[in-house]
Amino acid sequence: MTASATRVLLVINPRRLQARAAAAQVAQALNTEGVKVVMATDDLDQWREAGSGDFAIPEVEVVPADEHSADGCDVVVVLGGDGTILRGAERARAAGAPILGVNLGHVGFLAEAESEDVNAVVDAVINHRWHVEERMAIDVRILVAGELVAQTWALNEISIEKLVRERMIDLVVEVDGRPLSHWGCDGVVAATPTGSTAYAFSAGGPVVWPEVAALLVVPLSAHALFARPLVVSPRSVIAFEIQSHSSAVLSADGRRMFDVADGARIEVRQHRQPVLLARLVAAPFTDRLVAKFDLPVQGWRGGTRGPA
Repeated sequence: MTASATRVLLVINPRRLQARAAAAQVAQALNTEGVKVVMATDDLDQWREAGSGDFAIPEVEVVPADEHSADGCDVVVVLGGDGTILRGAERARAAGAPILGVNLGHVGFLAEAESEDVNAVVDAVINHRWHVEERMAIDVRILVAGELVAQTWALNEISIEKLVRERMIDLVVEVDGRPLSHWGCDGVVAATPTGSTAYAFSAGGPVVWPEVAALLVVPLSAHALFARPLVVSPRSVIAFEIQSHSSAVLSADGRRMFDVADGARIEVRQHRQPVLLARLVAAPFTDRLVAKFDLPVQGWRGGTRGPA
């Protein structure tokens, strides 16, 4: 892509000094090049509360803080960790804008660049130099007595977890309309390949390369003989039926919460609309995995490639 970007939504974690500094730098550079910078009211309000004296709030167009914040934007630039990038995904989704994340957090698995690469990010945005990577999202539906009572989506995962520490939840797992197992557990995670390095990873699930189309099911402390992580077809529908005397909370990407009581049925399937990530470099996922988790690769000599 060679055309220049004209309108950019900037999403930050305003409570972090580093994010405010980077936002001031990015906005000033983009404004100088004639790129319209947009920020939502909640980020600006929190910036003022955190201290607008350290870095002056840049000249931006102010938009409501909702799912339409990115309307008319070429790209959403996010300055923060994975939590901020997930919030940026909420803002970008309706507009279908790609998300370009700059990691100011810890691992920052969803980010494309690190804090020291801000100038390169600005240059890429100005010159519209990025490619778009599609990431699977999941569609989540909560039904009670066959009636749809809530619906949401997630880029990483949903978790269904017990509300009372002393009491497990009972649920039946179903795949493609057939019962699979009954678990007494602390909860369960249903994740995408993108989410395989997030909560599902912490719960003992496998790491799945992003280009692998699959759905993951990872039980949390399940008391059952068969309670292993599952990798399911992306065409499958996974369901969790909450049994009697169980109450739980469903969390989508750790951001959208829903209470689920006994008798509720939660259905998970691949969403028709993927999440778009803006990438500056076509780096192998293996390299990203090694860098983010600081994996030991000393002694690697590399294989000799034979004929294709």
